[in-house]
Amino acid sequence: MRTKVALIAHDRKKPEMIALCRDFLEVLSQEELVATRGTGSLIQDLTGLHLTQVNSGEKGGDLQIGAMIASDEVKAVVFLRDPLTAHPHEPDINAVLKVCDVGDVPLATNISTARLVLGHLKDLQEAEPESP
Repeated sequence: MRTKVALIAHDRKKPEMIALCRDFLEVLSQEELVATRGTGSLIQDLTGLHLTQVNSGEKGGDLQIGAMIASDEVKAVVFLRDPLTAHPHEPDINAVLKVCDVGDVPLATNISTARLVLGHLKDLQEAEPESP
């Protein structure tokens, strides 16, 4: 069952990820979050959001999140990529993108689409009936 929101950001995109998390703090605080180590540590330290951290991307974290996507555990991915910098783990990055496409999981790779995806999650949360 898709329950998690995955958050990943390349180094040069981490400030954008922090700003995004702050802007959508209320939405994200109601979700089960998973992130790669570097991104997750910053998010947790700078926003107070609780999340599960997997390895850093270059140490297999992208693949760990990819496995969660393939296992139907992830309902959305925000992967703020830096397309202008070479990444030695590019095959792992591509694997995450591919498994999102195969599994029909919403994937935001830039700040504009991230805002759309998180805005949709907000709409879904607001439409859910309140628990007694």
